[in-house]
Amino acid sequence: MVRALLLESLHPQASTILAGAGVTPVEHRGALDEDELVAALAGVAVLGIRSKTQVTERVLAHAPDLQAVGAFCIGTNQVDLEAAAARGIPVFNAPFSNTRSVVELAIAEIIALTRRLTVKDTTLHAGVWDKSSEGSHEVRGRTLGIVGYGNIGSQLSVVAEALGMSVLYYDTAEKLALGNARRAPDLESLLRHSDVVTLHVDGRSGNAGFFGVEQLSAMREGAIFLNLSRGFVLDHDALADALARGHLSGAAVDVFPHEPKARGDAFTSPLRGLPNVILTPHIGGSTEEAQEDIGRFVATKLRDYLRTGSTSLSVNLPAVALDRVPGTARLAHLHHNVPGVLATVNSVLAEHGVNVDGQLLTTRGAYGYAVTDVGALTPAVLDALRAMPETVRLSVV
Repeated sequence: MVRALLLESLHPQASTILAGAGVTPVEHRGALDEDELVAALAGVAVLGIRSKTQVTERVLAHAPDLQAVGAFCIGTNQVDLEAAAARGIPVFNAPFSNTRSVVELAIAEIIALTRRLTVKDTTLHAGVWDKSSEGSHEVRGRTLGIVGYGNIGSQLSVVAEALGMSVLYYDTAEKLALGNARRAPDLESLLRHSDVVTLHVDGRSGNAGFFGVEQLSAMREGAIFLNLSRGFVLDHDALADALARGHLSGAAVDVFPHEPKARGDAFTSPLRGLPNVILTPHIGGSTEEAQEDIGRFVATKLRDYLRTGSTSLSVNLPAVALDRVPGTARLAHLHHNVPGVLATVNSVLAEHGVNVDGQLLTTRGAYGYAVTDVGALTPAVLDALRAMPETVRLSVV
């Protein structure tokens, strides 16, 4: 029986798709810590997580039955990708499924903060009528600075421009500007010229703490700040100070360095209680539409890997997708990327009288991945292929 452990309240589509492929899903609403995860992965072939569960090298070392990991979100920094690759475990994510949801939340927050809706709402709930235009602005004509021009940042650029905003962006990689967006020559220039600054950087370790006192101080007086990317990229104490001093007029934060494990747990932050600050519990991609699409997309990738060995869109292994030859057995061979491996594989098959009906090899960095459709297999063939010094993992799909 093939079992899947699905954590953090994944969309039911994930269970439905995997169950349809003969996988038995076991669901858990919250995240698991390292010790809990080690214990829970005994006999588990597929692990599905979101952003809170940390799949460390130790977890992977204690999960000999694990065949694949699905990150039902955009980021994969919660998974030790190198350790997974070294064990032949592909990791799949959903890089596009919730981009629109994050963009719409960012737009809603930009408008709310620019109009000071949070302050107006609080005072009116307190029974105070404060009808005034002071401090409230249209977003039309204002400049949005986007730090990180990837899938989310670039789509936000298009929507913001449709609202009449001017868009500047900064990215360490070369990115094609969409619409009338302009690339800032450096981060300092973007901060100096933007009325609203929003972070959309990825979760690589080098981004930890990259936006702090220096960057916040370089922003325009009265500007607005948003972070819907990763909690650890921002100095939250520095942001609280900039808001308390009045240097910034508002902020919206959706991600935090230390987030509660489960719904209903206590939450603390230096940003709590500050006026014109919107705090949301990491819900940028949490719309029903996005979660359904993510559940379908990642579960389908996991299903296809189990059925065919396809690693298309895997974030840590070479990408291979080969149409299967009917009536054949399929060998999925992950190996160290050195010359002559494919020749050795085919030599082993030839020595045992096994004909190759279809084959595809792709390499990526330190690893190569060969999928081979063959006729009948014997234990001797499998033993010979597993005994190759270059073999990382051999599976019969």
